[in-house]
Amino acid sequence: MLFSSVQFLFFFLPLTLALYYVLPKKCRNLVLAAVSLLFFLWSALRYAAMLVLFAAFNWCAGLLLQRYRSVKPLLGFTVGVDLALLLYFKYAGFFAQSINSVLSTQLPIVQLALPLGISFYVFVAVGYCIDVALGRIEAEKNPVRFFVFLAFFGHGPSGPIVQYTHQQPMLAVDAPARKVDVARFCYGIKRFSYGLAKKALIADQLGYTYARITSVSAEKIPGFILLVGYAMYLMQLYFDFSGYSDMAVGLGEMLGLRMPENFKYPYQSATVGEFWRRWHITLSDWFQTYVYFPLGGSRCSMAKTCRNLLIVFALTGLWHGAAWNYVVFGLYHGVLLCIERLFLRRWLQTKPKFIGHCYTMLAVYFGFIMFGAPGFEQGIAAIRGILTMQPGAAGMTMAAFMSLKQWLIFAVACVLCGPLQAIFPKMKACMTEQAPPKAAEMLLILVLLFLGIASVSAGNYQAFIYFQF
Repeated sequence: MLFSSVQFLFFFLPLTLALYYVLPKKCRNLVLAAVSLLFFLWSALRYAAMLVLFAAFNWCAGLLLQRYRSVKPLLGFTVGVDLALLLYFKYAGFFAQSINSVLSTQLPIVQLALPLGISFYVFVAVGYCIDVALGRIEAEKNPVRFFVFLAFFGHGPSGPIVQYTHQQPMLAVDAPARKVDVARFCYGIKRFSYGLAKKALIADQLGYTYARITSVSAEKIPGFILLVGYAMYLMQLYFDFSGYSDMAVGLGEMLGLRMPENFKYPYQSATVGEFWRRWHITLSDWFQTYVYFPLGGSRCSMAKTCRNLLIVFALTGLWHGAAWNYVVFGLYHGVLLCIERLFLRRWLQTKPKFIGHCYTMLAVYFGFIMFGAPGFEQGIAAIRGILTMQPGAAGMTMAAFMSLKQWLIFAVACVLCGPLQAIFPKMKACMTEQAPPKAAEMLLILVLLFLGIASVSAGNYQAFIYFQF
């Protein structure tokens, strides 16, 4: 169930808000735990049961790790079990296929449906267990509060990746940070509405172009169409990811749980390093805290720093998907960051900022071609087609892939992804401003909410209630 689905907007969210505010205050964590379980249950019964067992395992592990912090193998066992679950469901088939290709073996290739949100809640659990074992935090003793922390539906399926240190002050129902007044609830509606508009009105529309282009072999498509099509994909990816993050923030505010910001206009960056400080911020923070720093971070020789960066970004790429084009995507960014560390960042600092911005956008653009292509070969073919401006097959015209409507949405996306906010800083601040909206902004929110719901309703052809057993 997507946040931008009819099921969520017309059934799940109203039911959640009604139960949360109608039932006694002491029941609110139970309500959040129950509706979060229902959210995952909607995806698949067996995976919801697995999530409950996973949460119970990590809750017990946290209590044991706090009591026996000196027993280092206990942390290794706990993290190993958590990562083994992720490796089995997400990467078993990929590793088997890769080994078969290299060694000409015949290992069975396991193809499993990926449990909803597994990449996110496994990382949340691993970070929690490490923090408990290192004495950074105290283990959560209440199992319901722990389940809300781990599997709250607002961040469960698509992030952000939360840390216990940030969430703990809000987990108790009577905590001051949990209080929701009218201004905070309205702010939640605002962020959710902006996120829904990003997702339904921009990302989903541009996604149609990406789907059409990737349905045809890259060698057959003219280079100019590939160039424009993957530029649309660049915008679609940002508005999709940041839209979900905005909706998560909005849901959290309406229910008293503050979610961390996950995107801060990354397409305004002047270096690739800055881009990763603005793009999927919580994922970058997680890898920095639990992988990069333990490896030595940048407090070592330049050679080891570059090694650490390459390891982190190879894992970052692999985290996004079980395919070699994701690994190449990660390593590509790791290499760029090493080059920036060696000399490029210092050189760019001596030049006008627009030079660094152009370099960063070109680097990110070609990286996302590899990220978004159906496979490694298709990614290489698309890049080659763009660089050579290949003529493509007969009959492959721009009109076959994108309409005037998508051109207009693309133009709006290019303006709203950062340039307009840079020109008008008040517009940028308006997104995170928690003051009650003024009349003009309230009207805009209502229009965006109406258009977003209308777009979702028009495009939803699935049954209203669907269970996969």
